[in-house]
Amino acid sequence: MDNGLKKRVGNAAFTFRGYNISNLGRTPELLAHPAYGPVVRRHLDDASRICTRVTGRKVNLLGRIHRKAKTTLKSYAQDICLIVAVEMAQLQILHDMYDVSIADAKLALGYSLGELAALVACGVYTIEAAIGPLVQLADEASSLANDVTLGILFSRGPALGQEKIAQLCLQISNEGNGTIAISTILSPDTVLLMGQGDTLDRFKERMVGVLPETTRLRKNRNKWPPIHTPITWQKNIPNRASVLLEKVPGGFRAPVPPILSCVTGGFDYNDYNSRDMLNRWVDHPQLVWDVVDKTLASGIETIIHVGPEPNVFPDTFRRIALNVETQLNSRPFARFGVRAMTTIIRRRSWLQRLISTDPVLLRAPYIEQITLEDWLLDHKPG
Repeated sequence: MDNGLKKRVGNAAFTFRGYNISNLGRTPELLAHPAYGPVVRRHLDDASRICTRVTGRKVNLLGRIHRKAKTTLKSYAQDICLIVAVEMAQLQILHDMYDVSIADAKLALGYSLGELAALVACGVYTIEAAIGPLVQLADEASSLANDVTLGILFSRGPALGQEKIAQLCLQISNEGNGTIAISTILSPDTVLLMGQGDTLDRFKERMVGVLPETTRLRKNRNKWPPIHTPITWQKNIPNRASVLLEKVPGGFRAPVPPILSCVTGGFDYNDYNSRDMLNRWVDHPQLVWDVVDKTLASGIETIIHVGPEPNVFPDTFRRIALNVETQLNSRPFARFGVRAMTTIIRRRSWLQRLISTDPVLLRAPYIEQITLEDWLLDHKPG
């Protein structure tokens, strides 16, 4: 059956979603599908056994899906297993029933937990080896969330100065009344902060006169485990994860396809350094903007989003495309190629500010985005 995707996979990127407050997506529909259901069920059963073995608590992920159980901090370990299991099931369905393999893609990337899923999908680790240490430490990581608030820092005009943000966070943390740090850099004008106690309030007061006047800080009312921040140091989670990773099997081959890491912002995985990269993953901020920029620069034409209801990467690429289309007024400029539009940008300072003087962003409106769970439910396996 020619579905068209097989021909495009060689110039495609696969993205993997991370942990969120909603983790089911269209998985109940995939489970109910006569062809897909057995594959999804098998992956969920395997992940349930892994979670049960690692946590010492009986886990039934199928039951969670049938009940449409809500995500809470107490279910963090289970949700980790559920998300990655569903991502692997989707990829197996794509491979077995549509003859489309991630190994033939140009690159892969994952946000937060998604980077661990990418390492599994790209053949570096088994699912248990990749997520086992995180599942084992999940309860302690989530316990840190009780006193932590997520803040969305954004500017309606100029780019945020990341060095100034980091410096202000360090000064507030240095006072000894809670730690605050950058957890994700979504774009030049949007950063996620995580802070204990009233640190976000103090940051909001002190950012006046330091960051652009158009900067705003909005609190998120949900609770999130403070992974990707130094808050994890308070329970020695990075070092303990490193000790656990030292003994897990695998990790001695380079990923296929290559993985763009949100830890470093580059293609930095090789055939031996994945343990070091994963240890840094625990307490280093996610460099989403860097990997988005490099993905666009790679020349890919299709992005395939894996997992239940993916949001961060689809929303980021969609927002870039919309901004570029709005400013370029896409119809009159549609006949120009990227090189011609680069010249146009350089003559317009307002457009330079929009795309941070990076002409590769102009490719965003021309890239097709596919949400894999939607694609699978819209097609019939051959």
